[in-house]
Amino acid sequence: MARARLKKLGVYLRPHWRSATLGVGALLVVNGLGVYIPLLIRDGIDELGVAFTFDRVLIYAGIVVALASVMWIVRMASRVLLFGVGRQVEFDLKQRIFNHLLHLEPGYFGVHTIGDLINRATSDVDNIRRLLGFAVLSLANTIFAYGLTLPAMMRINLRLSLLAISVYPFMLILVNMFSNKLRSQQLAVQEELSTMSEMIQEDMSGMALIKIYAQEENERRAFRQLNRQLLDANLELALTRNILFPILQVLAGASGLILLWFGGGAIEQGVISVGDFIALLLFVERLAFPTALLGFTITAYQRGEVSIDRVEAILTVESKIQDKPNAISLPLSQVKGRLTAQDLCFSYPTTASEASVLALDHVNFEIAPGETVAIVGAIGSGKSTLANALPRLLEISPGQLFVDGYDITTLRIEDLRSAIAYVPQESFLFSTSIKNNIRYGSPHADQSAIELAAIQAQMHDEILNFPQQYETIVGERGITLSGGQRQRTALARALLVDSPILILDDALSSVDNQTATKILRNLSEGTAKKTVVFISHQLSAAALTDRILVMDRGHIVQSGTHAQLIDQDGLYRSLWSQNKLEEALK
Repeated sequence: MARARLKKLGVYLRPHWRSATLGVGALLVVNGLGVYIPLLIRDGIDELGVAFTFDRVLIYAGIVVALASVMWIVRMASRVLLFGVGRQVEFDLKQRIFNHLLHLEPGYFGVHTIGDLINRATSDVDNIRRLLGFAVLSLANTIFAYGLTLPAMMRINLRLSLLAISVYPFMLILVNMFSNKLRSQQLAVQEELSTMSEMIQEDMSGMALIKIYAQEENERRAFRQLNRQLLDANLELALTRNILFPILQVLAGASGLILLWFGGGAIEQGVISVGDFIALLLFVERLAFPTALLGFTITAYQRGEVSIDRVEAILTVESKIQDKPNAISLPLSQVKGRLTAQDLCFSYPTTASEASVLALDHVNFEIAPGETVAIVGAIGSGKSTLANALPRLLEISPGQLFVDGYDITTLRIEDLRSAIAYVPQESFLFSTSIKNNIRYGSPHADQSAIELAAIQAQMHDEILNFPQQYETIVGERGITLSGGQRQRTALARALLVDSPILILDDALSSVDNQTATKILRNLSEGTAKKTVVFISHQLSAAALTDRILVMDRGHIVQSGTHAQLIDQDGLYRSLWSQNKLEEALK
């Protein structure tokens, strides 16, 4: 598992290997100078101890200052390069995650909460950035510091050097003992943070509902509990770190004390010179900082390790709906709009303990190009499932759904969806102007085209009454608009792209019957080349369509015009009677 994570780090770093190599190379130069300067000081002390002259002091001091300045400049360059690599990887990962999420099927977002995905794309990516910036810099610095400093120390005196570093094996053992615990605690922190992010995102979206039902206190208590759980997880992690890191610092400092204890006797016995002893002290001090920093490096590594797994859990998911290797291209200009279903079946995924129920059960129909067909039925009869199946938002088995005779599973997804304008039940609007929302599917549409689409959707007059008209900001999810206005804005957006096929999935449920009827009449009269699939509970509007399909429990149980179906003793007549009763009671 650890090797797999290291491979992933290599993949992240590969595009920026030049900067990473230069940064590591700069660290090597820094540590080379860091070893040479104590040796230079040693030579100066030993020489001045024999024949002291002020000029020689100035020469040695000037050389040390010059080398230290070069060392400082090169160290800064290494930090800029390596931290820059971390930032570049952060940018790359955020872009990869966003691009990957755009290619996943809608069902993925029904299983994974938005708050958790946001946390992985921000907090976890930030942890990986720290790992590839601070942790790599610290690790490379530690390797170079030990790799260059220890040989220099041993050349001065092997016994004293071994005594000074004798505590370091205990440090490695201690780190190994705590590593698994730190990893599990860091994972717990990340998961609690995701849970809390999910609640914040959900409550911000449902703030109106919270206030309507006066649930502020309950939400406050729920948030306090999640916040407490996050605090407890952070405190457990902090406790482990505050036990481990001070012990590491004490062990790192103990090496200097050991050297002081045994070094004095070595000088007295003439085993080493005063210059050698000073050099050894400087070398030990050089090793003390990276060794003490080891604890922070471990934290960054543990966080990064957990975050790599969480980020890769997103990036390794394959979309269930994607183009086949030999997908057929269908230019928009060639699409006529004929829709055909042949024994169409679909069931939603279930757990092992649940029985699979067909949402669509051997559905058969054919809709001619330019025909307006209404699909009606009770809630749960399969209407929305059929609407989602047509643009392949659900994964349908081959040989069941066809556009102009082409199996939709063999077409390029981009071509299929370009041919279909789909207005779902939930009319999602972006937090921007009405103008930008309407032209979302056609960003370069001019004002006249935008207004024509709004007129067809019976929204133009109301937009003109807004303070900034088409420049009016609708707020998050279109909160400043009524339900009917949101639906008509979403309809205008679909009409603007002028696709040959238009699917309205109960997209006028918040619009009054009179307006819905006008909209449908506009669609029927002004879209001779457009195939319209109108899914609705508004039977008064559905009655104006060319044909009506009646669904019940995943089956099409009736088909015909309004007049034909009224004359039949079936489900449609029952729904029509119920609809008329509801209209009379309003």
